[in-house]
Amino acid sequence: MQPLLKGRPLRMAILDYGLFQVHANNRIIGICGFLIQTDAGETVLIDTGFPEKYAEDANAATAEDDLGSFGRVLSITYRNLAPAQLALLGISPANVDLMIQSHTHIDHVGFMDGFPGVPIVIAAAERALPRPLYWAGKQAMEWPDRDYIEVTGDVTLGPGFDVLFVPGHAPGQLAFMLELPVTGPVLLTSDAISRADEIEEAFAGSWDEELAIAHGARLMQMAADRQAKVIFGHCPAQWPTLRKAPEWYD
Repeated sequence: MQPLLKGRPLRMAILDYGLFQVHANNRIIGICGFLIQTDAGETVLIDTGFPEKYAEDANAATAEDDLGSFGRVLSITYRNLAPAQLALLGISPANVDLMIQSHTHIDHVGFMDGFPGVPIVIAAAERALPRPLYWAGKQAMEWPDRDYIEVTGDVTLGPGFDVLFVPGHAPGQLAFMLELPVTGPVLLTSDAISRADEIEEAFAGSWDEELAIAHGARLMQMAADRQAKVIFGHCPAQWPTLRKAPEWYD
């Protein structure tokens, strides 16, 4: 695949899409996305959080989606929706040049249809599904009418921006390695490794546990080799320590 980006990552913001409590261990997890800007003026959005209905009435939305068996929403307000998070950075949906879906579970696809005309990078294995995964077989969403750039392995989007194909948590799970000018290498594991403890737990409950173990080990070796800062997908201990929009990692 030809590189899609001309510039190198210049800065990255972590988007705060709310808080969720998982019944298992009562762990409280942050729901995150990422906004990356390059030195060529390009803007890339990774994931878009929960659907808007969770800010309107989380209890009703949880019941509708049968999410209550897994956990409960602690805090999702209109401030946590993707457009509001971008606004904290002075960015509008019209400023986004490229979207990336790490995978298509409910807490990552809420505004996938909210950026008309913006192409979406996604794993071919996930785009091949009749509908986005969403949650527990519900598959309540249709695929937005977009240009999809489907990946089947690791690809370089542009200088200093690699997309890593790491199925296990989901059939089309993606992770990302960025090179920032000040912070240096940053590995965004997304849900390929939701938290460090998941490695010791052998990724129990994943779509494919063996693949998750293999790719989890591969990601951590890459991080060690590059001496990268690792940002996990949903780590209760790490989430409070991370800078969120409107702050940036340079």
